Amino acid sequence: MFKLFKENIRIAMGSIKTQLLRTILTVLIIAIGITALVCILTVVAALEHTISSDFASMGSNTFRIEQYDISERMHGGNRKKKINPIISWPEAVAFKEKFRYPFTHTSLSFTATTKAEAKFESKKTDPQITVMGVDEYFLLNSGSETTQGRNFTAFDIQNNAYVCVVGSDFEKDLLKDVNPIDKIISIRGARFKVIGVLKEKGSTFGNSQDLRVLIPIQVARSLFTAPNINYTISSMIEKKELLDYAIDNAIGTMRRVRKLSPVQENNFGISRSDDLINKILDITQYLGISAWVIGIITIFGSSIALMNIMLVSVTERTREIGVRKALGAKRSTIAMQFFIETLVIGQMGGLLGVILGISAGFGIAFLLEFSFVTPWTAIISAFVTTFIVAIVSGSYPAVKASRLDPIEALRYE
Repeated sequence: MFKLFKENIRIAMGSIKTQLLRTILTVLIIAIGITALVCILTVVAALEHTISSDFASMGSNTFRIEQYDISERMHGGNRKKKINPIISWPEAVAFKEKFRYPFTHTSLSFTATTKAEAKFESKKTDPQITVMGVDEYFLLNSGSETTQGRNFTAFDIQNNAYVCVVGSDFEKDLLKDVNPIDKIISIRGARFKVIGVLKEKGSTFGNSQDLRVLIPIQVARSLFTAPNINYTISSMIEKKELLDYAIDNAIGTMRRVRKLSPVQENNFGISRSDDLINKILDITQYLGISAWVIGIITIFGSSIALMNIMLVSVTERTREIGVRKALGAKRSTIAMQFFIETLVIGQMGGLLGVILGISAGFGIAFLLEFSFVTPWTAIISAFVTTFIVAIVSGSYPAVKASRLDPIEALRYE
């Protein structure tokens, strides 16, 4: 059986060589469809990995209280906009004081500006630094960590110390070639001592996570006195099984802070970190569906081309088929010969498509600054798809070849 299979492979390769140009065009047609499929699935896999890496670091036991929850921010254009009041400083402080759920750390933070300029000695940055006011639990709750130095302490926050934790990009630019710890940088005329450097996070959708300066929240409030500052409250539960109970408790606490009656709806948003991941990943499914639609349309054309080349091959090799049948070849043997030839051409197109698709997907992921991962699902899908195409395209030509009358085939010129 193995010898027969090996012989059919040898015959298939010989036939391919004699029809090289036609085979190359067919392989390219198949490869185009597989490339489109694999490329999009590769980019989708990279996008999902990037999103999961960015948000999963927060942990599935974290939730945030903000002006709007994630579903209202993502789908607000499809419904009547509900206007929620901002979370003010008195409300944020009142919540933190009243929310005393066990095994919970609550953090208050706000984005002071996204266009600050930082200075160190004679050097300065472009005005694109994000300054955030945070407390001692911000790094823990946001899944951030320092590679050098330390986090804020309760003493730093309570005493409004002029210290800061900077993003990793500061080591590459403003604080290049020096030990950043204990260096003094200036922001809006205020001098801050660097006590820590954040671990590199990269960019998410074009927004750098490494051009940040974190300073104590009260110091940020005194330096950046914009009206209507909107604060974010985040809480992390040490025991994951208590998360749902903690969220219910937090909702009740925030309702008491805002003095809402039992019949009034919540006028604030609450988002779990795992809900955020799931909602965003749901969107990427549409990209995967698009990849299959594009791939199937293109592959349908390639299957027709593959069937045509095999029908032409049957016609051209009619006399050869007659000789084989006259020498005792069975119908199944003839059918298998042409079927294997179809499989070889199909898998050649699939292999080329996978190589081109992964290369294109890697290039797009690199340009969009996504974290590339090997798209095993796309690779397996590509080879399974080409196998199905080969079966569909090769069945009719193989059956036609096997049913040729040997006498008529030998007469064929």
